[in-house]
Amino acid sequence: MSNAAPPAPEKPFVAQHSVPAGVVATRWWWVRHAPVRNDGGNIYGQKDMDCDTSDRVVFDAVGKVLPRNAAWFASNLKRTHQTASAIWAAGFPQPEEMRHEPDLAEQHLGDWQGLNRAAFFASRPVAVGSYWFAPIDEPSPNGESFMDLYNRVRRAIDRINASHAGQDVIAVAHGGTIKAAIGLALGDQPERGLAFTIDNCSITRLDHLASDGQAGWRIPMVNQQPWIADAAHAAMHQPAGPELATPTKLA
Repeated sequence: MSNAAPPAPEKPFVAQHSVPAGVVATRWWWVRHAPVRNDGGNIYGQKDMDCDTSDRVVFDAVGKVLPRNAAWFASNLKRTHQTASAIWAAGFPQPEEMRHEPDLAEQHLGDWQGLNRAAFFASRPVAVGSYWFAPIDEPSPNGESFMDLYNRVRRAIDRINASHAGQDVIAVAHGGTIKAAIGLALGDQPERGLAFTIDNCSITRLDHLASDGQAGWRIPMVNQQPWIADAAHAAMHQPAGPELATPTKLA
């Protein structure tokens, strides 16, 4: 008979970062929704599209990084709800409540929604500095600009920071939403957030620190993909916005 001790129960990974005494840290864990497969290569923006949640290994890995006892939020679009449900189905304890925040939705791309993505960018002037569908202050016809998105995401973050100060917040959202949050964390520089790639199902951690009337942000990790040790899951990678298809990216 073996005297070996039974294996210790698996515990979720939590990134540890010291917080000075007197500082309130509200830790944001952003998760981008799973990939949309049925877009036909078209821009979808705020179109309410389904996403692919078939790869349980991905959602199991994501769940091992996220903290327990967090407040859960998602946008009003069903692909974020489906992604959260896939994380819970993979074994993460389902919270009692997940709040739906329309201000966390993707940018409304107006008349550009439904246009072929490759043809759209072929018809546009090259604007490497924007890393997005258009310069940040250019609204889509009958839709929003990235600044419109940024301002409403900022409002939601400010509101949730006030109501959940000192807690962990898990927000299942969109590529543009998370880029906006990064721009805010970089000192209110929305255009800088657009330089970051945010892959499907990836985790971005942003800590809001507040003390004595002062506040700022710390960025522990961006675009973390805990499943990538297994090359079999490269198919989960899909453009985070305006990128075009390559042999390893799906349009």
